[in-house]
Amino acid sequence: MSRIFRKLRLSQIAESKAGKYLLYAVGEIVLVVIGILIALQINNWNQARNDDKALKEYLGKIKSHTLKDMHWLDTLTVYRTSVGRQCKKARESVLDKTEEQNLFLLMSCGSAFMDYYFKPNTSGYEALKNSKYYGKINNTILDSLLTSYYRLIDDIAQNESSYNDYVNSQENYLSTRFDRSLILASAFLPPDSLNIRATPQSEYYEDFAEYTSSAPYRNVIGLAAFQFDAMVSQYKKIKDVGNGIIKEIDVLIDN
Repeated sequence: MSRIFRKLRLSQIAESKAGKYLLYAVGEIVLVVIGILIALQINNWNQARNDDKALKEYLGKIKSHTLKDMHWLDTLTVYRTSVGRQCKKARESVLDKTEEQNLFLLMSCGSAFMDYYFKPNTSGYEALKNSKYYGKINNTILDSLLTSYYRLIDDIAQNESSYNDYVNSQENYLSTRFDRSLILASAFLPPDSLNIRATPQSEYYEDFAEYTSSAPYRNVIGLAAFQFDAMVSQYKKIKDVGNGIIKEIDVLIDN
C-alpha cells in the first residue's frame, strides 16, 4: 500500500515539474516573440525615418529648382512684356501709316527676333518620379500641383517653339534679301564709332526704312504683339502653381 502512495507522490512531483518547465518554456517563447516584434518595430521606425529623410531631400531639390524657374520666368515676363508693348505701338504706327516718323520705334522691335525659351530644371522631379519614394506623395495636393506644373511646362514649350520657329524662318528669309551690315552696326556699335565712318547717317536710315517695311519683319512684329501676351499669361499661371508647390513642400519638410 505504501508503495502505491509513494508512486503517486512521485508522479505528482514529476507532473508539477513538467508543468513548471512548460510554463517557463512558454514564457521564454513569448519573450522571444516580443523581442522580435520590438526589433521589427524599431527597424520599421528607422526605415520610415530614413525614407522620410530621403523624400525631403528630393523635395528640397524640387523646391530649389522651382525657385530658379520662377526667377527665369520673371526675366522672361519683363522681356516679353516690354517687347510686346513696343510691337503693339509699332503695329499701330503701321496701321496709321506713320512708319517714317516712328522708324526707331519699328527698329526697337528687332528684339522680337531674339530666340528666348523657358528652360526649367526638371531633374529633381524626374529623380523623384523614378525613385521608390514617389508613392509617398501619390494622390496628394503636391502630386496634383507637380502634375499641373509640368503639364504647363509642355504647353509653354510648344507655344515658344511655335513662335521661335516662325521667327527663325522669317529671319532666314530676310537674310537672303538684305545686307544687314549697316543695321547690325548701328544696333551694336557706339554712336562715336559710327560718326567717324565714311557711311553717312542717311544710309543707315535708308536701310532701316527698307528693312522694317518688309513683310517678314512686320509679320514678326504683328505676331509678337499678339502672342507675347499669351506667353506672359502662361508664365503667370505656372508661377501661381509654382508658389503652391513651394508652400506644400515647406509644410512636408517642416513636419
